[in-house]
Amino acid sequence: MKVSSIGARGIAAALILLSLSSCDLFSERGPVRIAAIGPLNPAANPMNGELSPPNAALLEATSQGLVSYDGEGQIDVGLAERWTVTADGLSYIFRIREAKWSNGDKVTAEDVASILRGYLGPRSKHVLRDDFPEIETIKAMTDSVIEIRLSVPQPDILELLALPSMAIVNRGMGWGPMRPKKQGSAMLLTPVPDPLAEDPDEAEAAAADPAASIELVGVTAPRALARFKNGYADGVLGGRFSSLPYFVASNIGRSRLVVDPVPGLFGLVFMRAEGFLATDANREALSRAVRRGRMIDAFGLAEWQPQVTIRPALYSRDGGPAPLVPAWADYDDASRLAQAKRVVDAWKGGGRTIEPLRIAIPESPGGRILFAYIAADFQRIGVPTQRVDIDREADLKLIDMTMPNDDAVWGLRRLSCRKDTLCNAEAQRKIEDAVAATDPAERARLIGEAEAVLARYTPFIPLATPLRWSVASQRLTGLRANGRARHPLNHLIAAPN
Repeated sequence: MKVSSIGARGIAAALILLSLSSCDLFSERGPVRIAAIGPLNPAANPMNGELSPPNAALLEATSQGLVSYDGEGQIDVGLAERWTVTADGLSYIFRIREAKWSNGDKVTAEDVASILRGYLGPRSKHVLRDDFPEIETIKAMTDSVIEIRLSVPQPDILELLALPSMAIVNRGMGWGPMRPKKQGSAMLLTPVPDPLAEDPDEAEAAAADPAASIELVGVTAPRALARFKNGYADGVLGGRFSSLPYFVASNIGRSRLVVDPVPGLFGLVFMRAEGFLATDANREALSRAVRRGRMIDAFGLAEWQPQVTIRPALYSRDGGPAPLVPAWADYDDASRLAQAKRVVDAWKGGGRTIEPLRIAIPESPGGRILFAYIAADFQRIGVPTQRVDIDREADLKLIDMTMPNDDAVWGLRRLSCRKDTLCNAEAQRKIEDAVAATDPAERARLIGEAEAVLARYTPFIPLATPLRWSVASQRLTGLRANGRARHPLNHLIAAPN
């Protein structure tokens, strides 16, 4: 692997941390030790917005949703031990398992229904609220049965319900399959004893086996990798493009790196349409100018792929059209540069100036590399830029999101008429019609038409597929690359055949 020298100062601290010799402390007994990149909050709650990787891992282990993901990225049981879907696809009925909240109270269907209604209510700020537009009602049918009723069929709803953000948390209490205990700066997770066991004492003893527990810490990327290299962690979770240079600096063997092939959106969304950015042609010129292959090559990771479509290329399983590839994608870099420069020169030829574009990209080694390549490409066509922090006012902002499910309309919804996107009324109408369509052929047609309108409008500069990576020791036989980038803590060690 290679990495650009840009931002090398930003990883100097990592080199110091990672210079210690390996202590060979990996052990097949004792807790599985996981270092996740980011802050860890023992009171993490899905209602508080997007979850950091450590918080997502904690909730995924201690407060699973109705369903969950297994180590292969496939739907697995969660709080619901089984479920059925009616023939018309409008009703999902879940039977919840025998479970207790962490205070010992029984988990009831009404508890769960109330929590889900709170997540998805009109006043909720839940990160996935807008991804459930088809839900009509959520109600408890009995003490152990919940029905989710839809207005139109949504075959991909289980993928949403399995995400950590849909963890069932009741006033800070989880139900399992693991229970947390604060241990210094770490969280020690142990299996919840089987509530139906014939011998409760035996079940408690089995759950207390140190080899069945997990020690989770939330730390910075360099510290996470230092823990792994020196034998104090069995795995690292939560890697993104921004922290990849730290892995390069670590000299950890490439065979330990796990890269997830996830579809999604990784690129620059336009925050305003004023001045130079007011015209579709000018925004498209910026998208043409970016040399995506050159930029991605700077990170030296073959699994990370450029992307030119505004809709993710994978998981369009509902028969919709393939993502629309822009016409300029067939031209080489030199031709695209010339095309983009003509547009910029025509704008300046009218006596108009271009103020430096403020681009919001995270302050990190990966962020500095990314910005340097984008800024250089924009400068080649005569457009000045400046980087600003991700939470500052900007003209363009980096978004880095994986698809939460297989819905082909997801990417279009995310790029249209949000508080951090531009809004094209025609595209938005077609997107809403596609969401409400019950006929698959009609839905596919509307998706294609909405995408064509958005492609002309250019609210977004796609750059690449999202990058998600982890590091695994030989002990973590269950940590495998998958298209959901899900690595539940209770699946990190695969069950023997």
